[in-house]
Amino acid sequence: MVNLWEMVLDFLFPPHCPLCHAYVEKRGGWCPPCLHKALQPHQLPLSVPMQANLAEAWALGVYKGSLRDLIRHLKYQGRRSNLPYIETLLAEAGRLPQVQKLLSSIDFAVPVPLHPAKEKQRGFNQAERIFGSFLAGQHIPMRRLLKRIRATRPMYELSERERAANLQGAFAVTEAEALPGKRVLLVDDIFTTGATMQECAGVLMAAGAKSVQGMVLASDHG
Repeated sequence: MVNLWEMVLDFLFPPHCPLCHAYVEKRGGWCPPCLHKALQPHQLPLSVPMQANLAEAWALGVYKGSLRDLIRHLKYQGRRSNLPYIETLLAEAGRLPQVQKLLSSIDFAVPVPLHPAKEKQRGFNQAERIFGSFLAGQHIPMRRLLKRIRATRPMYELSERERAANLQGAFAVTEAEALPGKRVLLVDDIFTTGATMQECAGVLMAAGAKSVQGMVLASDHG
């Protein structure tokens, strides 16, 4: 039944590349040149204060063009139909040596949490939706060991200093006994100034994590 439904969908709405809109073989597919253009893994620059809690951070792509649109439409419009494109990109990323090396050095992943009211409104946590299937395929558990204990202002309207102040004391661990001695991969959708990841990493390290490394789908630090 699922395959029949997919065939009907492909007939009515032929699958296409999200960047150039050329026809592709299956839903969620990219044409090779566009996938190569979108997939640009790079290590993110960390300030000295960030380095105290965050061993390293990686983005799998640059936050612009089609990748930015895929994230924004998923995040703000709830367009789950974008997930197959993201999952295809992540599957390709998982074959790269630098990504394999990072994933081989962790015990489990922790998503950056949303405030419960925000998650209820959105219907999902985008970090979990983006990385869930990919990490499961890599046999890496994802655990909700962080919670957001107070609402914060939207980050896009704040300066770097205001972002840090906005997030101070906004996160707490849910199971402190699960963290001592563990190597954690902190995942989120995007990395802008790094304030959110820095604050979350600090909370995880204070609870006894051995190390925290970051991974995001995209960053404007290209």
